[in-house]
Amino acid sequence: MSNMNFNTANQTLRQLLGNGLAYIVPLFQRDYSWTESEWDDLWVDIMEMYSGDGEPAHYMGYFVLQSSDSRNFEIIDGQQRITTLSIIILSALKVLNDLAKQGVDSDSNMIRAKQLRDSFIGYLDPVSLVSKSKVTLNRNNDNFYQRYLVPLDEIPKRGLKTSEKLLGKSFSWFYEKTKHELVNEKSGKKIAEFVETIADRLFFTVITVSDELNAFKVFETLNARGVRLSSTDLLKNYLFSVIAKEGTHETEIAEVEKQWEVIADKLGSESFPTFLRYFWNSYNKLVRKADLFKAIRNTITNKKEAFDLIRDLSKYADIYAALNNPSDEFWKDNSNSSCIKYINELKMFNVKQPLSMLMAAYDRFDETSFEKLLRLCSIISFRY
Repeated sequence: MSNMNFNTANQTLRQLLGNGLAYIVPLFQRDYSWTESEWDDLWVDIMEMYSGDGEPAHYMGYFVLQSSDSRNFEIIDGQQRITTLSIIILSALKVLNDLAKQGVDSDSNMIRAKQLRDSFIGYLDPVSLVSKSKVTLNRNNDNFYQRYLVPLDEIPKRGLKTSEKLLGKSFSWFYEKTKHELVNEKSGKKIAEFVETIADRLFFTVITVSDELNAFKVFETLNARGVRLSSTDLLKNYLFSVIAKEGTHETEIAEVEKQWEVIADKLGSESFPTFLRYFWNSYNKLVRKADLFKAIRNTITNKKEAFDLIRDLSKYADIYAALNNPSDEFWKDNSNSSCIKYINELKMFNVKQPLSMLMAAYDRFDETSFEKLLRLCSIISFRY
């Protein structure tokens, strides 16, 4: 990664959120998706650290940012973690507010809540008096986050999207944990100590890049070292930003988002990046894995090209999945059982090299010619 334009440093949660900077989840980044399993894992790690039963500090992994300017950063990887940590802090603020309303050390607890809010959640702009949040979520989640969670308003029970329900459940889950496990003799001091502790003892490896291309290269390098990052989300952000720049109607964006999710569900997060490269190489000049994002960015520059690419990805995801799975529903419509036989043989030998060629050939060959090509691929793979 020495040739990339990026900075890296270990930073605590306090250094991230307490530095006056703003972190923005890109508009088309995936929605909040953590569930009780992830909440519980994180809570157990935090409580072991806080109680002294675990390590004195807890490593939260990589946090990849793209700099918009000196004070605003897009979150390329790490939004689930930073969102959940913000929710934990908000749940602590809710407990402090409850204690103050109950008349328990009211003045001190209100001061504690304000100090913690200003440090880690956001503050009122002294000029506009508009709330400035340190974390801004994506287009599907931010309104709910800013409208209900940040001001600690009552959460509605109906009319919520799936990810909004998860955000609400996350807040309720951590609020109950905080209220029952940390409130000692109805004292707000312990709550404040808890927030201060996690702020100082949770830390990330923060990687800051200058543009999407460097972010993609960082992803590919870290993935090669066994750290799975969502490089396809980065591509999605780029394509959807191209689409949105040309005044695309909301219904069009919603439809394209649905197509993208269908592709992702069909292939899985592990297979999507591999499919993307095989697909691209089936119709374009061959590129190395490290150069894939650059090639796509240089080629796809307007709304029509982005729409066309997503439609093609949707179409060829079916073919790619079928070429990797002889039991796929795709083959039930194929009258030539020999294709299934040869797909089985390629799978047995774990042969991947001809996938780009086979994807292109399926679209251009008749059934008999495609079957002959599959047979040749199987024979060559067996012999060599």
